[in-house]
Amino acid sequence: MSKSSIEWTELTWNPVTGCTKVSQGCKFCYAEVMAKRLKAMGVEKYKDGFKVRTHPDTLEEPYKWKKSRVVFVNSMSDLFHPEVPIEFIQDVFKVMNENPRHVFQILTKRTELLFEYDKAGYMNWTDNIWMGTSVEDNRVKERIDTLSKTKADTKFLSCEPLIGPLTDMNLSNIDWVIVGGESGHNPRPMKAEWVIDIKEQCAVANVPFFFKQWGGRNKKKNGRELMKQTWDEMPEMPEDFVEV
Repeated sequence: MSKSSIEWTELTWNPVTGCTKVSQGCKFCYAEVMAKRLKAMGVEKYKDGFKVRTHPDTLEEPYKWKKSRVVFVNSMSDLFHPEVPIEFIQDVFKVMNENPRHVFQILTKRTELLFEYDKAGYMNWTDNIWMGTSVEDNRVKERIDTLSKTKADTKFLSCEPLIGPLTDMNLSNIDWVIVGGESGHNPRPMKAEWVIDIKEQCAVANVPFFFKQWGGRNKKKNGRELMKQTWDEMPEMPEDFVEV
């Protein structure tokens, strides 16, 4: 567990590390770069670099957090990577089910496998588990509809890095949308018109909209204001979550 600088969460918890690329949103994966850096530093958890690995020893961590937390699960991986055994995914869900005072946010690009497991009844969806998918442009928009079919109580989209327009999205079963530009050494540009269009779609569908950043080589300088203000809307917290 570690504190996070990601604007829409508080902590990151990584019972799985490592991943493989599946679409253009993965091109400059920050987690891959970070894993290589941590391996070079001799961090035991990343001794195999960015290969998919499960870490059963991390499953006890959420039980030790006394205050309610908003937690990004597997910032360094994808819980629904095909190399992650379903039994381990179920172990992760059991931990989340047994810690209702925390909100757990999961992101996947592999919505087909998520839906397959969900349809088979492998997961227990409690209201503190927020299930999301990353959608970088219209080429992968089908992830939205696949996510919508799952039994997750709260479903969200991370449109980051937004590298193209996302038009005419079906937001009828979506509870939250995050948008952000790509950062790093060679970021692909994000056009303001793409962001504004997504924000307008959210307004029409009455879906909370969160603008994370413009990105770019100097993301701090570029900031996170859209139309001269910040947008930090979020879904309602579950009943057992106690804000401090």
